[in-house]
Amino acid sequence: MDKKKHGTVQSADETIAAAGFAGEAAQGKGEDVQSVAAEERIRQLETELAAKEAEAAANWDKFVRERADLENYRRRTQKEKEELLKYGNESLLQDILPVVDSMERALGHADSESLSAVIEGIRMTHGMLLGTLKKFGVVAVEAERGTVFDPAYHQAMCQVEVSELPPNTVVEVFQRGYLLNERLLRPAMVSVATVPKDAA
Repeated sequence: MDKKKHGTVQSADETIAAAGFAGEAAQGKGEDVQSVAAEERIRQLETELAAKEAEAAANWDKFVRERADLENYRRRTQKEKEELLKYGNESLLQDILPVVDSMERALGHADSESLSAVIEGIRMTHGMLLGTLKKFGVVAVEAERGTVFDPAYHQAMCQVEVSELPPNTVVEVFQRGYLLNERLLRPAMVSVATVPKDAA
């Protein structure tokens, strides 16, 4: 009976030990599953991080290229602006040079020809110059005698009492005004009519 008892106790101990080993094995297996899941998650995060780093590097390269392009554009436009300021009037000046030539020819003939020939030469030169100015968008401001005075285009130098013209009209033009492409380049200097005192 003692032997039986002893065998039962031993068998129970073995069962407990086996159960303990099984529990440890199951626990070890659970830890292995968690470890594998954690490693998988780490690999996934590392892949995502690498993708984001590559995207950030590509964006940085794009930014650097765009910045360089912008700097090149600024330099190019600055150079073009400087050249425009320096040589912008080249075409106008080339067209004015023949006018200078005509005036020099007229002055050269002043001694050898009559006064009427010189006057005709100056008249032709004046016409050439006005034609050149018109070609570049420069036209005279309307300021003939009797034109209504307009402070946007005329500069009043004095007032003149006249009975034959309505008040606030141009009496005389001292210096012509000009427009450049419809924008005022220089106002016309004029005298302006007022009502005579004895008529008031």
